[in-house]
Order: sequence, then C-alpha cells, then structure tokens
Amino acid sequence: MLAYFSNAAAKIRRDEKGATAVEYGIMVALIAVVIIVAVTLLGGTLTGMFGKAACDMQTNKKWDATTSACINKV
Repeated sequence: MLAYFSNAAAKIRRDEKGATAVEYGIMVALIAVVIIVAVTLLGGTLTGMFGKAACDMQTNKKWDATTSACINKV
C-alpha cells in the first residue's frame, strides 16, 4: 500500500501539468477547513454577543448568560 502511494507521488511529481491545479485544490480545501473550524468555534460566542447587544437596546430587559436569553428586569 505504501509503495502504491509512493509511486503515485513520484508520478505526480514528474507530471507537472496538473501539479498547479492540485496545489490550488489542496489550498482551497485547507482554507475551507479553517473557515469551518472558525465558524464552529466562534458561532456560539457571536450569537451570545449579538443577543446581548439586542437585549441591551431594549428597555427593562437584561441579558441572562445562563439561559442565553433576554429577560425582564426585576
């Protein structure tokens, strides 16, 4: 199996016509992975930030971080 991948890699290195396209494809895939990870990690934080900002603009409301909801002030 390792010999197959080694031979395939050597063949790709010799054939440089498609090398640039493959490199761009790998770059695009890596950028997509980084974007997906960033959105996943920051999604909840951004939702909370925008929710708090929207709640702060309303009168007699406060942001409850434990429930992530806007509640009436007591």
